[in-house]
Amino acid sequence: MTETSSRLLGLLSLLQARRYWAGTQLAERLGVSWRTIRRDVERLRGLGYPVESLTGPAGGYRLRAGAAMPPLLLDEDEAIAIAVGLGTAARASVTGIEETSIRALVKLEQVLPAHLRRRVAALGSATVAPAAAGPTVDPQHLTTIAAACRDSECLRFDYSSRDGTATRRDVEPHALVNLGRRWYLLAWDRRRGDWRTFRVDRLDRPAATGVRFAPRALPAEDAAAYVEQSIAGAFSRFEARVTVHAAADAVARRLRYLGGTLTPIDGCRCEYRTSDDDLEWLALRIAMLGADVEVHEPAELVTHLRALADRLQRAVGGPPSDGSRPGQSSPSPSASDSSW
Repeated sequence: MTETSSRLLGLLSLLQARRYWAGTQLAERLGVSWRTIRRDVERLRGLGYPVESLTGPAGGYRLRAGAAMPPLLLDEDEAIAIAVGLGTAARASVTGIEETSIRALVKLEQVLPAHLRRRVAALGSATVAPAAAGPTVDPQHLTTIAAACRDSECLRFDYSSRDGTATRRDVEPHALVNLGRRWYLLAWDRRRGDWRTFRVDRLDRPAATGVRFAPRALPAEDAAAYVEQSIAGAFSRFEARVTVHAAADAVARRLRYLGGTLTPIDGCRCEYRTSDDDLEWLALRIAMLGADVEVHEPAELVTHLRALADRLQRAVGGPPSDGSRPGQSSPSPSASDSSW
């Protein structure tokens, strides 16, 4: 009887791990005959588990989703992974998920063996993560969008752009991308005929239209890379282009903190491009490259770089670069005065 119960638990665990199993596969995994598998399936049905039989050359089984979720069978690593995920979700940028994830974590911890509860508690006490800041997204929006991405089904929604302009969008959803504390939808905009990146917290009333589409080839290595590139170019009020007097490989080590793109010119120079709404931030970013630069554009950036240089010079007790006294404004450079 103990062997039969253990085998039933093993069979239930396999059915929960995958959408479909051929009968021969289950028999091989459990080391029993196909006839034994059929008897065990009937036992699971008698216990209330909705196991469906599928027709085909070899026959098969799947665990149908029912009105109530059946008990989950988790190994130790799976239980730890879910506990950590729930703890992290409590600090995520999804509306209302904090309370829901904590309730689920409490339920999980109640049924964990003592040694696993200790491991989960140790992870929770030693892990520090800040709570999400800024706008959150509706979990129903995420599931609606995710289903449309999975089923290659067109999606419509209201969208508020960065400047507050309201539009109705009709898109072919490609992927949901989570970067830091923001969720983004990467999609093909059917009316504009181009790829677009949408912040999920700015969209409303997403609904699948029932129209299917053939997925398009993405013009990037992957969805995350495309969204990162799109975000980097979104703040385009000021576009900076400078020549850096250092090898691209040396500058690239700082790029992970600064953003922007590098293009090698030769073995000791490269071109750096970056953008922002704030010229002071652009000046700081250029200064943090750690090498001499020539500013090509915008011309206003030179003024901010020179003001930054003067502040730093005064901070170490020296006179400003133009010889003026502290507190005295410096003359504006001409457009050709672009080295810094």
